Amino acid sequence: MGIKPGTERRARARELAQQYIALGDPTGWFEELYREAEKGETEVPWADTQPNPNLISFWEKHPFPADGKTALVIGSGWGDDAEQLSKWGFKTTAFDVSASAIGTARRRFPDSSVKYAVADLLHPPEDWARQFDFVFEAYTLQVLPNSVRSAAIDRVAELVGEGGHLLVIARGRDETDPEGRMPWPLTRRELDRIAASGMEQVVFEDFEDSESPPVRRFLALYRR
Repeated sequence: MGIKPGTERRARARELAQQYIALGDPTGWFEELYREAEKGETEVPWADTQPNPNLISFWEKHPFPADGKTALVIGSGWGDDAEQLSKWGFKTTAFDVSASAIGTARRRFPDSSVKYAVADLLHPPEDWARQFDFVFEAYTLQVLPNSVRSAAIDRVAELVGEGGHLLVIARGRDETDPEGRMPWPLTRRELDRIAASGMEQVVFEDFEDSESPPVRRFLALYRR
């Protein structure tokens, strides 16, 4: 299967998201999408089988001491970001709501030290609360509908331990911009929920990335 243009690659994901959200299940479509991708029937539009380039560029500018520190990757998909954090020295946990995605990650990296788990961001394991030194969230919040996004943002913040950091990368838009279709860009006001939870925003970037056509992104780093 050749790589399709971005809009075409997202068509099946949008169809599944609409179906499951209408049924009151805002995350169930991830498993079906990954399962279809395993069969070669469709593509996972955000799965590039390489670490997020915006994570790499962030790390080049803001490297963290990682040895002996814990990291958590939210919506880890096929595992590339988790493996990169592990290479940098973090004791890394990574989770996805899709069991198929986690199974693929484990098969791709059979000798990995990353702890892969199937879990739901909306209902994370209780013993993860405030346990991680570095939490990375990229592109998960933007594929959740408004009905659950605020709760998901709160759950993300709750995973960061005392003195820990949270890095969020997402599509961005102004309050006056149309919401558009999934993936739905976030606004600054939505991200402000993280600071309101008791965390300090220490970096914020509003930029266009290197996709074709370019995509407006927000990158925000918080510290508890």
